[in-house]
Amino acid sequence: MSKEFALINALRGLATHSAARGLADDCAVLDFGGEALVITHDMMVEGIHWLPGQDMADVAWKLVATNLSDLAAKGAEPVGVLLGFTLGKQDDRFVSGLGDALNAFNVPLLGGDTVSANGPRSLGLTALGRATHRPVPSRAGAKPGDPLWITGPIGAAMLGFEALRDGSGGDSTAFRRPVPCLAEGLALAPLVTAMMDVSDGLLIDAARMADASNVTFDIDTAAVPFPADLPPSRRQEAMRWGDDYALLLTLPPATAPPCPAFCIGHARMRMSSPVIVDGAVPQGALGYVHD
Repeated sequence: MSKEFALINALRGLATHSAARGLADDCAVLDFGGEALVITHDMMVEGIHWLPGQDMADVAWKLVATNLSDLAAKGAEPVGVLLGFTLGKQDDRFVSGLGDALNAFNVPLLGGDTVSANGPRSLGLTALGRATHRPVPSRAGAKPGDPLWITGPIGAAMLGFEALRDGSGGDSTAFRRPVPCLAEGLALAPLVTAMMDVSDGLLIDAARMADASNVTFDIDTAAVPFPADLPPSRRQEAMRWGDDYALLLTLPPATAPPCPAFCIGHARMRMSSPVIVDGAVPQGALGYVHD
């Protein structure tokens, strides 16, 4: 068991409010008057989530985009963000990139906190959203027979990271400046049986949604969308890499998605493994986990 999983499991005993959803979802969902407030918080750490010396304008963009991706998985409209910021190099570039992201996604900065510290920088962002559909989608709810869909390709961020790391001149946009599927989430929310975003890897996130829904997902690699320049030999690696921020969802059988999406498999009755790939239980780590 990883330290991350062990900590989350221990925290579940404290997170007893219904809004926490048992710490088994992308966001908290808090009933507030006649509305549902959707709340998420993500962190990024230098050397883990971005390369040392990377343009802090891109880091700021990604910090906003990854949090808004969680809201997208709930079909929520962004209301605002709160920033937790560690002072360091390129603070002016961070502010520039933060402004770019806030303008691009039409979300206001509402406040936050700043600190100084030694060692690698860590940054946090809390995003607030308004639910547009009730019940608010969750990772739970997929049923045997439901088709499994994804809204975009898997592996572009991996290739982008390598291009940036190696200085090859290749396109690194997918890694540096991901775009949350906000419009897709709004359109899908009234229809899905389960939905989440793909941040830590297709296989591990599919496993998490399968666990929450008590099903097994049967995934067909040939149906998964990959970038045209991804070698076929790296498809299994790409499905474990993460940072793609597409929406992963299930729909009732015979329900067509209202936005571009790819059917990559289906839900089955629960088996010993939460995911099956090409008819077999995948071996090794399914995706990124904090040790």
